[in-house]
Amino acid sequence: MKQADQLRAGSTFEDNGVPFLILKGERFQSTSGKRQRAPEIKFRVKDLISGKVSDITVKANDMMNDIILERSQMQFLYEMDGEYHFMNQETYDQIALQKDDLADAVNYLKEEMVIDILFFEGRAVGVELENHVVLKVTYTEPGLKGDTTGKAMKPATLETGFEILVPLFIEMDELIKVDTRTGKYVERAK
Repeated sequence: MKQADQLRAGSTFEDNGVPFLILKGERFQSTSGKRQRAPEIKFRVKDLISGKVSDITVKANDMMNDIILERSQMQFLYEMDGEYHFMNQETYDQIALQKDDLADAVNYLKEEMVIDILFFEGRAVGVELENHVVLKVTYTEPGLKGDTTGKAMKPATLETGFEILVPLFIEMDELIKVDTRTGKYVERAK
């Protein structure tokens, strides 16, 4: 058992005998009204049996029955018609996952990347990425000199096609580190 605020995207839990995979988690705290309410977490979850995706809201200190899924490191090969193909590097077995199975992970996948594929009862149900990935900036406008008040940001397109906000000093063809949990710029890659 874990508290809800200890679970994140990629975590799994069981509720009434049904296993769920957390695709996205967002913590918030309502301050409306006269007294402050306890923090809550809104999870986007996938039912691993039916494949149905839904949203649930729980209190941050609620206890949830976490479960461990089987994991296998696999290499991302290619995407075709909404199917993402992966290969086990030891057995050379290949599997395909739908875009819905990957959720936000599609924003960070590049060919030949090795990631953890999650299995439930022998069936691939999702992926788990590292907390940070290094991606190349393929397009961004040049930053304007003198436009540096506060934390000035500009849009940038990454090699995967994902668009994020980056500081003005980031230029095209630079490698940057992106947080896969939030989808935000972290720093220049070293």
